[in-house]
Formats: sequence, structure tokens, C-alpha cells
Amino acid sequence: GRRLCDVATCRIAGAEGPAVSAAGAPPEQGIVASPSVAAMADSDVKALTGGLEMPDFETTAFATPPPLAEATVAIVTSASLHHPDQDDFAPMDTGYRVLDGSRRDYMCGHWSPNFDATGIALDLNTVFPIDRLDELAADGTIGKVSDIHLSYAGNQFDLSAVRMDSGPAGAKFLRDQEVDVALFTPV
Repeated sequence: GRRLCDVATCRIAGAEGPAVSAAGAPPEQGIVASPSVAAMADSDVKALTGGLEMPDFETTAFATPPPLAEATVAIVTSASLHHPDQDDFAPMDTGYRVLDGSRRDYMCGHWSPNFDATGIALDLNTVFPIDRLDELAADGTIGKVSDIHLSYAGNQFDLSAVRMDSGPAGAKFLRDQEVDVALFTPV
């Protein structure tokens, strides 16, 4: 089944059997999992991904941002977050979703049965530290928090489309929005 999450609840869609809460609480109070969804052991995931070739970049792009106290900071997460009115992430979806920083109705669209959304349900800041950025802006550590942020689906085996297409497109989008610094939160 596919896991559909918001910051308060995570449900397995299409799974059979009774739903159980990760914390043993009623489903409306926590993460809902289904015993019928087969998760792979960490060793299985490592075996599948351990031999993947890592790209070798001859040169890397680097820009010198303004001092943090003057910088506009955006979050780029691979937590598959989206708003309810946006398309959910589907398997092999290498695109991104633009997240409105003024909203707090984020949903998690990770479809992997190995993804544990407990941390997101307990505190969104574990994957999308928007409240921490707001605090840093309030105390002058950073200039301001961007109004927009980006989310990708991090559970990808082939990253070439992200590396060659949606990654650079997202970076250009952020630059066009006058974002100076991107805080990456890999999930």
C-alpha cells in the first residue's frame, strides 16, 4: 500500500488488515501502520543500494552567499512533503513541489514501506525545520525565511533526472525567488 501522511497522522492506503498505531494509541492519535505491508530489512536495502555508483563531479558549482544575517533561507527537503491541494508523490516521481512557508498543512507522501513517519508526526521540524528557521530569523541569525521551499521524493534509486533536470530547475526557481541559502534536509 501507499503511505499517506500529514503531520498528525499516517495511513497506509490499500493495505488490508486492522490498522495499528506505532505508539499503540488509537489511529487518530498517531502513526497508523498495517501489519500487511511488508517492509524490507535495513540489510536488504543496503544490499540493493550498496553497489550503486556515485557520480564523480570534476567541478562543483559554488556561490558565495551574503552573510547569514542578511540571507534569505529556504528549505529543500527530500521528505516528499506537499500540501493537500498538490499532487502526492508517486513512485519514480523526480519532480518537486513548491511549499508555501506560511501554511502548516504539509503532508508526507513517502510511498516506501520502509519509511517511518513517526518523527514527522511528532515534530515536523525533524524533516522540515521551518519553526527553527523562524526562530533564527527572529533573533537575527539569518536575514529572513523564504516564503517558499521545495520538496522532493528522496526514495529514488535513479537520481539522474533529479541531477540533470529537476534539481537544476529547483535551484533556478529558488534563485528567481531571491533565495540566497538552501538548507537541505535529506530524509
